[in-house]
Amino acid sequence: MLLIQSERTALLSALSAVVGVVERRHTLPILSNLLLEKKSGTLNLLATDLELQISTHLDAEAGEDFAITIAARKLFDIVRALPETARVKLDSKDSQVVVSAGKSRFTLQTLPAADFPRVETGAGLGEAIALPQKTLKRLLQLVQFAMASQDIRYYLNGMLLVLDGKTLRVVATDGHRLAYAETALEAEVAAREVIIPRKTVLELSKLLGDTDDAVELRIGSNQVTIGLPGTELVTKVVDGKFPDYQRVIPASQPRHLHANRQNVIQALQRAAILSNEKFRGVRLVMSAGMLGIVCNNNEQEEAADEIEVDYAGDPLDVGFNVTYLLDGLSAVGSENITLSLGDANSSMLLTSEGEPGFKYVVMPMRI
Repeated sequence: MLLIQSERTALLSALSAVVGVVERRHTLPILSNLLLEKKSGTLNLLATDLELQISTHLDAEAGEDFAITIAARKLFDIVRALPETARVKLDSKDSQVVVSAGKSRFTLQTLPAADFPRVETGAGLGEAIALPQKTLKRLLQLVQFAMASQDIRYYLNGMLLVLDGKTLRVVATDGHRLAYAETALEAEVAAREVIIPRKTVLELSKLLGDTDDAVELRIGSNQVTIGLPGTELVTKVVDGKFPDYQRVIPASQPRHLHANRQNVIQALQRAAILSNEKFRGVRLVMSAGMLGIVCNNNEQEEAADEIEVDYAGDPLDVGFNVTYLLDGLSAVGSENITLSLGDANSSMLLTSEGEPGFKYVVMPMRI
């Protein structure tokens, strides 16, 4: 029985949207599979790991409705390996699916569609919030690098999303640094706070485009749905208490250093070659009109660099993790940045006039 025929490019695009959810190893074999479901001339593709579910659809040629599950990664790899101009056919044969294009044929096992678990959209979702895809994508780019990964404090393995009146805020921290970004909303919305899992943030970043097309958010107490043209994400939220980010962001720092972002990045990258591989420490030595950057390692090697900056405060020598500094500087889009500091024991605040809603805080380290 012929299931579907599709241009390779269209099918690959749909598979790319959902395959990132699928874990390579899972205790439930069916979670390695993708649900293909055809109804009323539309082919729906759905993948889930029980925490996050992504679904998308394709227009399908006329034919019988069906529902099957098939190994997601294998199907994706097969379609990706086919020539760009290929036309892909999927035929069912007993408990198998035959994928063919030209003279290429691949036979894959299936599992019953009735056994495929779905993340049901729960009640209690708030009103829909619409904003341009490029706006949300930029917000995620400004903070997602600061999320923790596999931290025992599970509430740090994600991103805080805050609705407050006409403001949307996103915050991420791993306990050593904190990234904050905000944007204005067109309409006032009810106040809500949820922690979105790390995997959801990363998958959503891939799906969002640099366009003015709308993305629609609906936020509930234990679930968030995110609607894109032709694609929907349903994700559970992290049940935990996020740190008080407003206390972490310094209210006022007496020392302000203004510099060209690219110059600082390049100097840090040069000095980091000789940094300690484990601790990645770098010293920022500030004096009138000058920023010195010094790295040492266990082999008694040292790298020192200097760049001209706009700084008129008292001399200061403070240590930071060079990777954290580079992450924040790389996230900023504008060329001019400001580093605000207190003393050698206080955190540093990175801001930029070109990213007015962005704040990045890095804790100091002893070197």
